[in-house]
Amino acid sequence: MEQGVPRIWWVRRDLRLGDNAALSAAAEGGPVIALFIRDGQVDGLGAAPKWRLGEGLRVLEDALEVRGSRLILRTGTALDVLRAVIAETGAGAVHWSRLYDPLSRERDGEIKSALRSDGIMAQSHGGHLLHEPWSVETGTGGFYKVYTPFWKAVRGRDPGASLPEPRIAVPGGWPSSEQLDEWVLGTAMRRGAQVVARHCRPGEAAAEARLTEFIEADLAGYRDGRDMVAQGGTSGLSDYLALGEISPQRIWSVATAAREAGNPGAEAFLRQIVWRDFAHHLIHHTPHILNANWRDGWDRFPWSEDAVHPHFLAWKQGRTGIDFVDAAMREMYVTGHMHNRARMIVASYLTKHLLMHWKLGQAWFEECLTDWDPANNAMGWQWVAGSGPDAAPYFRIFNPETQAEKFDPKGEYRRRWLAEGQACPTDTALSFFEAIPESWGLAPGDARPAPLVGLKEGRERALAAYESNR
Repeated sequence: MEQGVPRIWWVRRDLRLGDNAALSAAAEGGPVIALFIRDGQVDGLGAAPKWRLGEGLRVLEDALEVRGSRLILRTGTALDVLRAVIAETGAGAVHWSRLYDPLSRERDGEIKSALRSDGIMAQSHGGHLLHEPWSVETGTGGFYKVYTPFWKAVRGRDPGASLPEPRIAVPGGWPSSEQLDEWVLGTAMRRGAQVVARHCRPGEAAAEARLTEFIEADLAGYRDGRDMVAQGGTSGLSDYLALGEISPQRIWSVATAAREAGNPGAEAFLRQIVWRDFAHHLIHHTPHILNANWRDGWDRFPWSEDAVHPHFLAWKQGRTGIDFVDAAMREMYVTGHMHNRARMIVASYLTKHLLMHWKLGQAWFEECLTDWDPANNAMGWQWVAGSGPDAAPYFRIFNPETQAEKFDPKGEYRRRWLAEGQACPTDTALSFFEAIPESWGLAPGDARPAPLVGLKEGRERALAAYESNR
């Protein structure tokens, strides 16, 4: 290809300029047109992840402008938009970072085939994961179904060095672009957007700053601190990873160096980064994990799929009467995040104590979490529900009260997020009432509800359902 022929960097979930194989390949020897396409998959995102995507695009747009470049925004079917921009600019190649969910794989395969038939170089690149899902195999050549053997298989594997930010040459002329503000990607968030925005620092620079802060201040205590819900001992990097504002290779490199330097929390943290790879490993090899029970024999389990059931509404509203569960749900509405330990508790309570289907919870998290990721969300819900990948030979039921005693012993987390019954509620607890739909009609002065179901009663009912299903 001639040196002056433009290349298109099709921006997806890789909103960064550093350590970006697709961008680096596009920038080799020619001008780059960064293109983001608002197609049906973008429009199909839940309210919170779509809003967060808009915030990330805004920062990327600014970063490119500082470097004398631009982010081109177009709406339409991805192949049609790509062909249109190619026709307008004379671009000779399209580069993008791979995604692994079934819809993306089908779309990308069709686009690659079509563009190559048009005589256009079409190339996909890694960078969203440490290791491509097909590159990690068992001794017999199959895929891994249990996490620990997967971890052992990749623990010592080098994911490759991080790539420097490339010099981005600009084309002689720019194609037309839509305006990000006109897309109003935060519409479905309504008034909740301004509340969540207080807790959001989007962009590549913010991701790097958070990584440095975490390594220096929190990594040493990560092994135990990551479960203490009031301490903030987690990395806080999940939404950056979900949108590719930082690469997993970059995180792996820094954390591996810390492990080699003797940091006691590094190994546990590296396991969590690989857990994310494992989720995508499963979504690649067993895509039904997204919408059907992953394990055989679970289709008869008596979960309710009634999305208007009063118990499901109470769970969504943080009004189950179980303080740990309700505090976690409210954290999600105020920050767009939920502590990982708390996610397990609220998922267990919904699927076990209330016997509501994991699909309901999965869909609601997809609507409300700014760090939503299809693979992580699906695997997490199925792991907790019991229908997913888990080596444990028993039916796990988390008790929210004993979990609270262990991981929130002073009640700080619950006070932080629950306003009802407190003489002087915290600002974060009050923010919940700013963020939620007005139609819910909730107020700080409301009485705390009685538990929907007794914890002992719910546990016994869940065990009975499990035994009957088995």
